[in-house]
Amino acid sequence: MLEQMLSTHSILVKIFLGFLVAGLFIPMMTAKNPLGFRKASFIYTMLFQGIATMVAFSGLIAMITGEMPFSIAIMIMVVLWSAMMFLEIKKYKLIKIAKIENPETHKVLKGGFLKISIVQILLVTLMVILMVLKVKDIIAI
Repeated sequence: MLEQMLSTHSILVKIFLGFLVAGLFIPMMTAKNPLGFRKASFIYTMLFQGIATMVAFSGLIAMITGEMPFSIAIMIMVVLWSAMMFLEIKKYKLIKIAKIENPETHKVLKGGFLKISIVQILLVTLMVILMVLKVKDIIAI
């Protein structure tokens, strides 16, 4: 049963990573449409929060029902999840309140969107690598 829960968590993490990579195309697809960028950013943020919450919930359920200890690896996952949610909410709030019709502001926001997305992809990738190393007993955390 625990293996199935961890497998579900793993699949959700992969879906989340794919979603983050696909999100890199939003600034490119809305290059000439600032209001479209704002709408796409809103939809992206809502989906981001939904998928991230599914990942966290599946991990929490696996930890509780599998009677897994609250280890350093789980603490790192909680901190990364919190940081990613914070970054995503801040990113959307900036896009929401900015005068996006200004071409220079639009350009800056698109650059920020890309940078934050890349940071989020790196955080998820590093956590996946960390967990693979843990499972293979290369590191003990």
